[in-house]
Amino acid sequence: MKRFFLFGFVIMSLVSLTACRSTMYSAYEKVGVYKRDLLKKRVAAARDEQQEAQQEFKDALTRLKEITGYDGGELEKAYRRLQSDYDDAAARVSAVHKRIKDVETVARDLFAEWEAENQQIETDSLRRMSRQQLTDTKQRYEDMLRLLKRTEASMDPVLRKLHDYVLALKHSLNAQAVAALSGESARIQADIARVIEDMNASIARADEFIRQMPK
Repeated sequence: MKRFFLFGFVIMSLVSLTACRSTMYSAYEKVGVYKRDLLKKRVAAARDEQQEAQQEFKDALTRLKEITGYDGGELEKAYRRLQSDYDDAAARVSAVHKRIKDVETVARDLFAEWEAENQQIETDSLRRMSRQQLTDTKQRYEDMLRLLKRTEASMDPVLRKLHDYVLALKHSLNAQAVAALSGESARIQADIARVIEDMNASIARADEFIRQMPK
């Protein structure tokens, strides 16, 4: 019985969400903004959020290098800045996750609509042209999404390592602790550098997708 009610709740929730999206799309279309336009906007938002996250990772990388090179300065202050950099990076990564979900939702709805409308075209040449355009757009989207998701997946493990480092450093703010953690710091720095490179590729692919989207 509980399973039945749970299943019913899930179905009702999905119906409600679908209805909300339909209302949103209708409102946008009344002012000349269609799903393809929304997809471009969502991809641009995901790209921008990745750029912000990338900057936070760069800041954390800079801070790690400063701490590793500690020579008797105010370690407490450097630690607090690193903690702040971690918090900012974690918030940005969470926002990236949301933006990518937004992209996937609009893309799914756009391609479903495009597929349905393509079936309504009776002129063979026009239907083939529309079909080819749909196929090409989906391929570019899938290539872009693959990079987005790969970069997204690489962020959380690095964040966890950075968090562990921050916690370990917190309780031993001295030169000996910094020296003991230097190996781990070097590994985290290398991981962050790789994430930044992944982001560069992902951001570039998002830009390319936006440029090539049908007008």
